[in-house]
Amino acid sequence: MNADPPGLDLARLSHHLEREGLTSGPLRGEVIHGGKSNLTYVVRDRERTLVVRRPPLGHVLATAHDMGREHRVMTALGDTGVPVPVTYHLCQDPDVIGAPFYVMEYVEGGHPPVTPKISRDLVGVLATLHSIEPDDVGLGDFGRPEGFLERQVGRWKRQLDASRSREVPGIDDLFARLARAVPESGRPAIVHGDFKLGNTLIADGEVRAVLDWEMSTLGDPLTDLALFLLYGEFAALDSGFAALDGGHDAEPAESAGSPEPGGSPELAGHYAAVSGRDLSRLGWYIGLACFKLAVIAEGIHFRYVKGLTVGEGFAEIGDQVAPLVARGLMEV
Repeated sequence: MNADPPGLDLARLSHHLEREGLTSGPLRGEVIHGGKSNLTYVVRDRERTLVVRRPPLGHVLATAHDMGREHRVMTALGDTGVPVPVTYHLCQDPDVIGAPFYVMEYVEGGHPPVTPKISRDLVGVLATLHSIEPDDVGLGDFGRPEGFLERQVGRWKRQLDASRSREVPGIDDLFARLARAVPESGRPAIVHGDFKLGNTLIADGEVRAVLDWEMSTLGDPLTDLALFLLYGEFAALDSGFAALDGGHDAEPAESAGSPEPGGSPELAGHYAAVSGRDLSRLGWYIGLACFKLAVIAEGIHFRYVKGLTVGEGFAEIGDQVAPLVARGLMEV
């Protein structure tokens, strides 16, 4: 048995999973690097490879790292057209490895360069997700869609107020414009919350799995679409970005939209055609996505200047705030 990866007691996990009939004998394990929100591991016995996911080390806010929530939504989507890993087991007992965790299928794939086909396929996956009636898959109580957009605007303003370390021209104007013109949401849907290439697995030109459902809820699906399109426009965000839950660590983010400028209107049109959703107010949602990412970037900058970040790639994150604000003001 190899050395335990951080946060995973392989001996205790092996004993537990063997009792559940999932593995046999000693386990080998390693952290899947790339994100610093919830922790993900590949574990193997002599015959089988599985994935284990647990909250970050020393996490405090259980609501931000709810293993049961992630497990529930992926399990519910298992028989739909949304590609998700098969879920095998949820353990809410923290005594096993020190925190709740769940076990799921290992899916081969990666994040190859984005092609027009992959972009369209990802938009199609998003439209499929948003077409599912939550009650039909047992997720009718998964969130509070009423007032969803108002809460989003207020939430990111509070996050901004907690991260102010410098004057950011235009950011308060962007908030005010968003708050004055909140659209009336269409029918609510299951929302992923951080849909981008970096949260999917691609293999042989096909979308194999959508991962990282920790922010999923019931809400306005156009927030997913707008964020996806914005990641495609701002390739510089690939250098590293905080998880959208406003968490304490940074997570690399990969471009998830069109591979060339001007692709967003085509992708938005494809989403509209597949989903039947009204995109006449899409500009407001793009503005909200800009505000959200600008606030997150400003939060990272705030921690960076105070010496509270660990690792590289943080120095330039603050430079993304002004372009995001400017882009948002163009839309709202």
